Amino acid sequence: MKNIQITSLGIIKALKHHNYFSSIAEYIWNGFDAKATQINILMQSDDYGRISELKIIDNGCGIADSSRFTLFYESNKQLTLGTSKNLSAIHGTNGIGRLTFFNFSSSAQWDTVYQKEGRNYKYSITIKSNKLDNYDISEERETDEQTGTIVSFYDIHTITPDDFNTNIKDYLYREFSWFLELNSMKNFSIKINNSDLNYRDNFISDSIELEHKNGEYLFNLKFIHWVQSLNKEYSRYYFINSKGEGIYSNTTTLNNKGDNFSHSVFVKSVFFNQEHFFPYELSVLKNTPNGQIYHSLIRFINQQLQNRRKLFLKTKSDQIIEEFRRNNAFPKFSNNTWDQHRKNELEDFIKELYQVEPKIFSSLNTEQKKVFVHFLNLILDSDERNKLVDVLGEIIKLDSSELEHLSESLKITKLANIIKTVRLIEDRYRAIDQLKNLVFRPELEANERDHIQKFVENHYWIFGEQYHLVTAAEPKFEEALRRYIYLLRGEKPVVSIDHPDKNKEMDIFLVRQLLNNSSINNVVVELKHPKIKLGSKELEQVKKYMGVILEEDEFNASNMSWEFYLIGNDFHQDKYVEREIQNAKFHGEKSLVYSVNNYKIYVKKWSELFAEFDLKHKFLYDKLELEKIKLNTDVTSANEVISHIHSNSAVQPPQRVIPEN
Repeated sequence: MKNIQITSLGIIKALKHHNYFSSIAEYIWNGFDAKATQINILMQSDDYGRISELKIIDNGCGIADSSRFTLFYESNKQLTLGTSKNLSAIHGTNGIGRLTFFNFSSSAQWDTVYQKEGRNYKYSITIKSNKLDNYDISEERETDEQTGTIVSFYDIHTITPDDFNTNIKDYLYREFSWFLELNSMKNFSIKINNSDLNYRDNFISDSIELEHKNGEYLFNLKFIHWVQSLNKEYSRYYFINSKGEGIYSNTTTLNNKGDNFSHSVFVKSVFFNQEHFFPYELSVLKNTPNGQIYHSLIRFINQQLQNRRKLFLKTKSDQIIEEFRRNNAFPKFSNNTWDQHRKNELEDFIKELYQVEPKIFSSLNTEQKKVFVHFLNLILDSDERNKLVDVLGEIIKLDSSELEHLSESLKITKLANIIKTVRLIEDRYRAIDQLKNLVFRPELEANERDHIQKFVENHYWIFGEQYHLVTAAEPKFEEALRRYIYLLRGEKPVVSIDHPDKNKEMDIFLVRQLLNNSSINNVVVELKHPKIKLGSKELEQVKKYMGVILEEDEFNASNMSWEFYLIGNDFHQDKYVEREIQNAKFHGEKSLVYSVNNYKIYVKKWSELFAEFDLKHKFLYDKLELEKIKLNTDVTSANEVISHIHSNSAVQPPQRVIPEN
């Protein structure tokens, strides 16, 4: 029997902050620190509702030197394996992980296989929880088994099978998700009873992957917003070389903001294959080629994170309002127009304030919420509202841009609707500019389904105001008719269409019901890839849509009208479309190719739609003196345009679906 160089009581005292969750995590970290790629946690229960077996198995390099167990604050992994000081610290480096089992078990046994001089050797180490300063070691023998370690725990207490099954995954998600993602190219995994810990489906709130070209280098970025905060890992970015090795990490600028925006950024590139990659030097040497690339990359990462955080805070600010309502924190407002305006003004300012400084709201109890909201309401109702920003600036740390934003918000709240309208107009110009990028810039590689279709189904105001989106791309005619009837009448009928083209899918199907004369306007849009020229084949496809609709009574009430639009970049060289337009010219409508009763078909180039937009908005544009250059967007790919689509206030509600109940 050998002694660990600290007393058993001293060990327990040093490890008192551990519980069984963190203890199990320590054993997993020990496995990864020993170069393991696969960790398997095996748990079995008996008929009495107790854990009868608990093992943690890894395929690492094993424990080559048992004498390290005598040194409580020293780890063989730290001495032999090493790690980049720029990455998140090695876990288990002080040797404490192997002794935390006393939290949930009476004893632990390590069966380990390691390699020395081309041969594998096996031995066991046993430690009891009441004698943590002693351990027994078996005879070492040669073996054909693969290297790795099995840690077995006996006489389990504190943990029940139900507790283990219910809670262990949540803890491991918070502890290891970032690490598994960092090492995804190496196929690192954690299993529980041979089933993968599926963090991607269960712990990622949302993620986005982007390509960023900088000079000769291509950077593949993955932004992940986690469902919850990670256990001990700050929000960081990780640089990964082409071999999948993490070679540098640093915290992002959005930690400790009080908003629970827990995130990680993973950046892969051959740029990080350089033998000596020193980001500190690159941050200083800004004028070197590599220094400029590095600084540009960091700026791009920070801007992307800021954009994603804005969207997150905007959504979260709505939740804050709902929370304050549940807590009855708001003053009572009458139902008259003026009081409702005051109520909306107060809510809008609270949302703005939250988006500027979430920490203000992070630890308020119910009474504090009431006092805070009533205080804001009194100030907003007084002539001292402009001084509120000065007071808040003294209490919390706001940079000049945040103070200016909040100050402007206070100045314009009484003109809130006007300001929202101006922002809407600005964002519509931005949207049109982004759409132009998609259809006119072939280097962005935009396609019909993934980019143009998705963009238009979010910005269908291009075809008129007050429309509802019935379907977009996927639903076939029978489902389109079901939604159409539900939207107009609130009914959920069983629908059957007998037509050979009933399974075709309309790109965009819109409906607008005008209350003044009860008329119903319907719009169907067919979008084509920028490279496809519009001709007889494309026009025939639209006529088939019209044919299905013509034969369905539900689509043909006397108060209904239908407009079909075929849209692309250019007409086919056979001039078929031009002849059709010329043939329908006597109707006096531009781009019209067909008009019978309440049915019309138009064929338009994107350039025509953009020109029509400019004409409609020119008066407002000139009067508001908008700075057009600031409304233009610089993008490098079609995916980038789509990834930011919901940050634009001009985005409209999604397609209507019929609720199940």
